Amino acid sequence: MTAARLPSALRIGTRGSALALAQSGMIGEQLSALIGVPAELVTIRTEGDVNMAPLTGIGGTGVFVSAVRDALLAGEVDLVVHSLKDLPTAPAAGIALGAVPPRESPADALVARDGLTFAGLPAGATVGTGSPRRAAQIRHARPDLDIRPLRGNIDTRVGRVHSGDLDAVVLAAAGLRRIGRVDEITDDLSEVMLPAPAQGALAVECRLEDRQSAWFASALAAVDDPASRAEVTAERNLLSHLEAGCSAPVGARAVVAGPSLTLHGVVMDTEARHRFHGTVSGDAGDAARIGRRLAEQLLADGAATALTAARER
Repeated sequence: MTAARLPSALRIGTRGSALALAQSGMIGEQLSALIGVPAELVTIRTEGDVNMAPLTGIGGTGVFVSAVRDALLAGEVDLVVHSLKDLPTAPAAGIALGAVPPRESPADALVARDGLTFAGLPAGATVGTGSPRRAAQIRHARPDLDIRPLRGNIDTRVGRVHSGDLDAVVLAAAGLRRIGRVDEITDDLSEVMLPAPAQGALAVECRLEDRQSAWFASALAAVDDPASRAEVTAERNLLSHLEAGCSAPVGARAVVAGPSLTLHGVVMDTEARHRFHGTVSGDAGDAARIGRRLAEQLLADGAATALTAARER
């Protein structure tokens, strides 16, 4: 490793939403304490922030990361922080996944009027989500609910419930926790649906050449959590080997317990007519292979039917 000189400030690229700023600020504080220089957040607007069309029509969740990665490669920032579920599964040229910090809850959460739970929502209740994965699993569990398309930041989505426009919305519990709004959760949906691959995890990316610097590699290693990295590796390899995009109706949850990892997965079409699910366990050190094995198992069971139906919708 090289012994490059410390910068006067560590520039961290981030989207400008309240959640992105909170996440990036948290990582910035940790790295600043480790290397002894201040962290500076650099806000970058992405296509996903300015275009409110459905994600499936504008390129999937990858639209949230390309501009941030461009700034990293251009040397405008020293590293970037993303919600890991937003990253395409294909590697990005010149960029390394420097750290996966300890994961927050991967669960989906319900925010509903009058404190209603998922089971307590009346027939015909309107539920907002822009996620085909969430919509499919809601339709499977509660075909009597009225699912409405919804995009926007946390304030926008939760505001649709407070205004009375929707009865409920579904969001990632991790996001609500990170911005101090956990009290707005009216139900944990862990028993209703599997989360998006890598939901609740953060990705700290850096340029490949910078990772050769001893101080940089040491700081990133200090904020990396091997168990969280193993979990998201299994989940993202499942998604990759299914050849499904980040916005496809695929749910995954890996759990590390000691030396072992268990991966649960589900593949559905958006109308919940087809549902394929399975579980594979193995050594946590073989996380990538576990993801591939579950993908092969689901495809052998016929999951391509659901994926094809989702693409054609």
